[in-house]
Amino acid sequence: MPAIEADRRGEARANLDRARILGHYRTMTRIRAFEEAAEQALKDGHVKGAVHLSIGQEAVASGVCANLALDDFITSNHRGHGHTLAKGADMTAMMAELFARATGYCQGKGGSMHIADFRVGMLGANGVVGAGIPIAVGAAHAMKLARDRRIVVCFFGDGAVNRGPFLEGLNWARIFDLPVLFVCEDNGFAATTRTRSVTGGPGPSARAESLGIVATPVDGNDVVAVDAATADLVDRVRGGAGPQFLHARTYRLRGHTAADAATYRPAAEVEEHWRDDPIRRCADLLALDGVPRAELDALADAARSEAAAAVAAGLAAPHPDIALAWTDVQDVGAAARGVA
Repeated sequence: MPAIEADRRGEARANLDRARILGHYRTMTRIRAFEEAAEQALKDGHVKGAVHLSIGQEAVASGVCANLALDDFITSNHRGHGHTLAKGADMTAMMAELFARATGYCQGKGGSMHIADFRVGMLGANGVVGAGIPIAVGAAHAMKLARDRRIVVCFFGDGAVNRGPFLEGLNWARIFDLPVLFVCEDNGFAATTRTRSVTGGPGPSARAESLGIVATPVDGNDVVAVDAATADLVDRVRGGAGPQFLHARTYRLRGHTAADAATYRPAAEVEEHWRDDPIRRCADLLALDGVPRAELDALADAARSEAAAAVAAGLAAPHPDIALAWTDVQDVGAAARGVA
């Protein structure tokens, strides 16, 4: 073995928490497997509604959520499968929700963009860009009023910084020193438009800091870096330091939706970013530390098998009863519903 390679292996072993990084690898492969299965299910006509994939962004979900307690809260956006799985939600119930089945998290009425699981602190994905921000701020304010030690993490994309909820939410969080960590997953695109082409000023971090919230930049494809940065920020938030801002630069390797061929991006650009795939980077790091590739392959295979089982269970599940249309909505009274 060349001396330089031996040194690199020694350095990796000295500085790597192997068990923790293996946990990240397992989480990221589960997210990837779920989304690849969902993408295929959409092509097969089983998914009802749009699906926004986070393929290429898995390190942010895993690195952040690994630092949260089960009863801490998160809010998500339309690209929320990864956040939901990383927080501890059940893959089978998620897939059933995509298939509009009664066993789904919202009994088939929410679909991909509205999955929620309060049991693991997942307050909901949201189909409206930036709409998770005021929900997160409201939850954080409730925690402060209750003197509760739980915190809230709010995930959103770089496109959301150009919407009103960003200014309103971050301003409110700063004024009242709320226990919330804002996580901007900056993948460079607002739907099909390069965000920098429609964003004035230096970008998300500068906007957060203009409101008095310190921004921490991180390589969003480096799960170890995301984990370390989040650990520090979560400690600050839980310790009463007020809102914090994590600016994670990443890249989505699929189109805006699973049906989007993303022809607005040069193929060479996408190919270059595939070489920076966070799962590949994590696997290379673990291999450098001596983890056999066969072990990593086995974890990835297990994730794909779990996703396949979720698809099968979802397809076998019943459709929701029509009576469920009257639940989980505002009660306007029997007369307005035409009920005698």
